[in-house]
Amino acid sequence: MKTSLLSYRRGPACSLPTALMIAGIVLAFPGLAFAQGTALQALRAGMIGLDTSHVPAFAKFFNNPKATGDVAGIRVVAGYPGGTDMPASRDRVAGFTEQLRGMGIEIVPTIPALLEKVDVVLLESVDGRIHLQEAIPVIKAGKPLFIDKPAAGSLADVVAIFDLAGKRKVPCFTSSSLRFGGGVQELKTNAALGDIVGAITWGPCSDQEGTPDMFFYGIHGIEALFALMGTGCETVARAQAKDADVLTGIWQEGRVGTYRGLRRHKEEFGAVAFGTKGIAPSTRPDGYDALCQEIAKFFRTRQPPVSATETIEIFAFMEAAEESKRQGGKPVALKDVLSKARAQAASRL
Repeated sequence: MKTSLLSYRRGPACSLPTALMIAGIVLAFPGLAFAQGTALQALRAGMIGLDTSHVPAFAKFFNNPKATGDVAGIRVVAGYPGGTDMPASRDRVAGFTEQLRGMGIEIVPTIPALLEKVDVVLLESVDGRIHLQEAIPVIKAGKPLFIDKPAAGSLADVVAIFDLAGKRKVPCFTSSSLRFGGGVQELKTNAALGDIVGAITWGPCSDQEGTPDMFFYGIHGIEALFALMGTGCETVARAQAKDADVLTGIWQEGRVGTYRGLRRHKEEFGAVAFGTKGIAPSTRPDGYDALCQEIAKFFRTRQPPVSATETIEIFAFMEAAEESKRQGGKPVALKDVLSKARAQAASRL
């Protein structure tokens, strides 16, 4: 492992014993970078799957020389292109790879080669079907792992990833950027609402062949729905028409949460929260910064901001919606699809 560079600032001269003590600390803990008297851990980040616009956007955020707080000292230093035959991957991987190369980020030929050079990993592959096979070596290497949406290409793969991470005690999380965006957060912290007892979210829901059709883009609005409602969804029923899908979940205590997936006409993200004291909407647009801040905090604290339990329930919700579509819109229990997925996951590791 390469020793992190240390930056020194001019200041009052220190005594010889103090200097020797600092030198000893540096030799014992080469991952420490010192700035203005505070020790900040320098973390080398690697990216797997250079086939999405998130790759250059996240790299610019983390490699900003003016970064402060949790982000300061985290730098993307290596990337593995990856890619699959899916057009959104195949047709874009070369371009995004060159963008990273142009930013001075080393491009490596394999995941093992990347793992030798980094402390933490962002799994960015746009094709969720390969996330399990890409995540396994990262988890076995003990590297904290953020997985971009979707967490995987099936509920069984999602369960397998988090089961392995749990057994290995490796920090891991996944999330859409909408969860941490200002719109959702404003609703969550709106005291005038009282307790949130229901919500409606909406957004574009283009799909990806080979995965349940909510996994690819519907995940954004559904993640926002769970950010507002929390866990405890028991059943979901789906109505599908030419231009839109409507997924209605029934939570414990009779709370109702609805996601509307948009395929034509005006497509944007938004939400309405129903509280015990009030009702409030939000259509505030958001970028990636809030999510990247959470990723940085996660890499430093090793504490996932979204639990494995909640993530698995979100994907069970989408899997149950897929089953509801097959059954003509009948309500499907999340526990039923999850039981089946857990049995499948056991054979994938």
